[in-house]
Amino acid sequence: MDRTDLQQLSKEELIELVIRLQRPDKTSRTSSKPPSTDHKQRRLDSKPGGAKPGHKGHSRDLSDRVDEFVDYKPGFCLGCGAAFMGDEASTLIGEYDTIDLPLVLPHVKRHQRHSCTCKACGTTVDAPVPAAAKGTPFGPRIHALAVYLKTFQALSYERLQAVFLDLYGLVISQGAIMNMFSRSRPAFQIEADKAIVTLRQADVIGSDETGVRIEGTNAFHWVFRCDGAVVHKPDYTRAGEVVRTMMNGHQPTVWISDRYSAQQKHGLHHQTCLAHLVREVNFAHDNGEDDLPMRLKLWFGRAFDLARDITVLAQSTITAKRRKLEREIDAMLDTKTTCDLAMKVKGRISRARAQLLVFCDFPDQVEATNNGCERALRPAVIQRKVTNGYRAMWAAGAEANVRTAVATAGLKGQSAFQTILAVID
Repeated sequence: MDRTDLQQLSKEELIELVIRLQRPDKTSRTSSKPPSTDHKQRRLDSKPGGAKPGHKGHSRDLSDRVDEFVDYKPGFCLGCGAAFMGDEASTLIGEYDTIDLPLVLPHVKRHQRHSCTCKACGTTVDAPVPAAAKGTPFGPRIHALAVYLKTFQALSYERLQAVFLDLYGLVISQGAIMNMFSRSRPAFQIEADKAIVTLRQADVIGSDETGVRIEGTNAFHWVFRCDGAVVHKPDYTRAGEVVRTMMNGHQPTVWISDRYSAQQKHGLHHQTCLAHLVREVNFAHDNGEDDLPMRLKLWFGRAFDLARDITVLAQSTITAKRRKLEREIDAMLDTKTTCDLAMKVKGRISRARAQLLVFCDFPDQVEATNNGCERALRPAVIQRKVTNGYRAMWAAGAEANVRTAVATAGLKGQSAFQTILAVID
C-alpha cells in the first residue's frame, strides 16, 4: 500500500488500519508459537532471583544408595575430660552425604589368538578367529551412549568425539561414531515397526507435526500417539497422505489434533485440541474491543474443569454439565460482534463446534487437548533449533525410530538411556 492508496481511504478506514498496526505480536500464550519465540522481558521489569522473603528453605534428601560410611565420634568428655575408648554406647544424631562421580575409564578386553604345535606329529593348529576380531571393537554401552547423546542431547559428531575423549579418555573418530548409528538402525527399525503395529490397533490416536530441515529443504516431523505407542515419522510433506499411509486403512474411534485440515477426518469422531483454541481466544481478549472473547475464555475454563474431574464424576453429572456447556457455547456463537478479532475466533470455534466436547463421551480415554503429542514433539523441536536439521532423510528417519522406541518405552516409565541400551544390546 502506497501514499495514493492511503489518500483514498476514509477516516474510519485509516483509524482501523492504525489500530491493527498497533496490535502486539502473538506470543506462546495467545497462539501456537513456542515459548522460545517470546521476547524476554527487560531485566528491570523482571522479578529478582533467589528465594523470596518468608520462603522456607529445603535441603537435599539423603541418597537411598550409600557406597561408604564414615563415622565421627567425640574423642573426650567435655564434662570431665576423660578420653573415650571407642566401645561406648553411641546415638546417631546426624547424617550428611557427599556425592561425587568416580573416574570412568574404558574397560578394554584384549582377545589374543594363539597357534599350538602338536608334540605328537608336529602339526601347527591355529585357534579359530574370535567374534571380537570381526566388526566393531566398541561395545553396546558405548553405542548406546553415542545414540543417546546424539539424539536427546543434540551433540554433533565433533562434540561427541570430544566427550568420549575428555570424559572417558577414549579416542574415537567421527567416522566410527557415524558407523555406530548405522549399525543400530536395524534394531531401532524393528522397535518402530512394533510401535506402528500397536498404533494401527488403537481406538484413540492423537497427531501433530512441526517443521524441520532435511537435505536443505523444508520438511516435517510428524508424531502419532496412543496409549500404547508413540511413533515419530519424518516426511517431506504436511499433507493428509502422511496420516493415511501411517494408518494403512485403520480408522480409530477418536482422533485428536488441532484444526489443520490434513489432520481431520481420520477417525469416526474428532476431538479438537481446546488448548489451541484458547490461545487464539487469549489473543482476541487481549487486543479486541468486545466482551465475547472474555466469555469464551470463561467457557473454556469450565470445559477444562470438566475434563479434569471427569473420571470422578457420575455419568449423569457429566451429561448435565455437557448440556449446559453446549447451551452456553451455542448462545455465544450466535452473538453478534463487530470486532474483527472476535469474529475470527468465533468463526474458528463455529467450524469446530461438533469437536469441542467429544471427550465427554469417552471418560478417561480421550483428553480435551493434544498436549501429549506436543510434549512428544518438544525434544525434536529442540534438536532442530540446535542442529538446524538433517543432511539426509535416512538420518532423520533413523533418529525418528530412536525417538519412537524411547517414547513408547517411556509410556511404561522406562528411561531413555536404558531403553536404547536394551535395544542395542
